[in-house]
Amino acid sequence: MTDPTWQTITRLAARFEDHSTLPRDQRILLQLLKIQEEAGEVAEAVIGAMGQNPRKGHSHTWEDVESEICDVVVTAMVALTRMNPEAPTVFARHLSRIAARDLPEVEDATTADR
Repeated sequence: MTDPTWQTITRLAARFEDHSTLPRDQRILLQLLKIQEEAGEVAEAVIGAMGQNPRKGHSHTWEDVESEICDVVVTAMVALTRMNPEAPTVFARHLSRIAARDLPEVEDATTADR
């Protein structure tokens, strides 16, 4: 694997695997729950960026929201890696299916004028 992003994700996943003494199924379950925890932090940051917590006011910025979203993405990538060491391939295949489903193909210039 040469992609630096996935190299970092793999190293993080290995670190977390090495840290835990729980059985594998419990480690994965807790990693999946961690995604929800991070998503909650996104919600907290959005509420803070919009100043909608009466006790805290404008407690976050939109940059904080971006950072929390990144935490969700990284946490999900680590979860996928902990579930399947072929995570980069699994992710690329899934992203290709989404692209095929949701992104219209660019029409060939020669057929667009017909």
